[in-house]
Amino acid sequence: MQGAFPSGPVTGGFVRQQGSFSGRVSRDGSTGFPVEPGRYLLYGSLACPWSQRALIVRRLLGLERVIGLSLTDPVTAEHGWRFPAESSGRDPVTGAHFVSELYLATDPGYAGRYTLPLLWDTRTQRIVSNDVTQITVQMETEFVAFHRPGAPDLYPVEKRRDIDALAMLIFHTVNNGVYKAGYATTQAAYEEAFDALFTTLDALEERLARRRFLLGGQVSEADVRLFPTLARFDAVYYLHYKCNLHRLADYPYLWGYARDLYQQPGFGDTTDFVQIKRHYYQGQLWINPSGIVPKGPFVSWLEPHGRERMAS
Repeated sequence: MQGAFPSGPVTGGFVRQQGSFSGRVSRDGSTGFPVEPGRYLLYGSLACPWSQRALIVRRLLGLERVIGLSLTDPVTAEHGWRFPAESSGRDPVTGAHFVSELYLATDPGYAGRYTLPLLWDTRTQRIVSNDVTQITVQMETEFVAFHRPGAPDLYPVEKRRDIDALAMLIFHTVNNGVYKAGYATTQAAYEEAFDALFTTLDALEERLARRRFLLGGQVSEADVRLFPTLARFDAVYYLHYKCNLHRLADYPYLWGYARDLYQQPGFGDTTDFVQIKRHYYQGQLWINPSGIVPKGPFVSWLEPHGRERMAS
């Protein structure tokens, strides 16, 4: 997502805007957005953790030729996410300079934040959804006919309740928890978010001591939701958002798990540490006025992890 978010007026806590467009692509076309190869375009940023979730799912399921992709520059400008100079500063599909133009093309009266990721319908020239949870679930459940042979079932029916429950905890205390800590405007709000974050990380460390992935022996939607935060933890959140009790590298099982995912197609190849650090350190100048980007951390995400030997 983009930029700063308002804090609660009383508590000083961080409040995240929910997705404003909630259209849904469907196999039977009943929603007005039928599944059609080449019709939809995913907009995202390699710097944005919420975008990375959608990028991972698109890659894991082999939907690259079915759902197009347009990436923004990692550093936002006054008008939000912008398209990179390498493409003359324009989105090659719509000609837009900023993601905000896509929002206003969909709803000229839109007054919310211009967030990523979003799914765009090239036929009707409008946003279908900017709800990252629904975007990934739609790719997993509605585009099944176009999944590559051997693609993982990231959202199996029999595990959906467990995935949703775990993902909800991860969202509130980890994915969003780092922002709650980093954007807190009172000591109490910061410490509450900090404590909840590391309580959950400790619980995940214990969980991953007994199984390779969060739900067992197969990657699921829950792993997709956790990974982008872990990928950014030591490089950004530990220092930039004052989440400095432990580094990811200090957790033997979480660190091995993160490397296990990183070394699989879809995870490591959608992780760009240069863009990630530029986004946070050069794009959030109210936290880092100098815009200096740290050189570290110097760790190897390609070290052997040994987790393939773990029981499911």
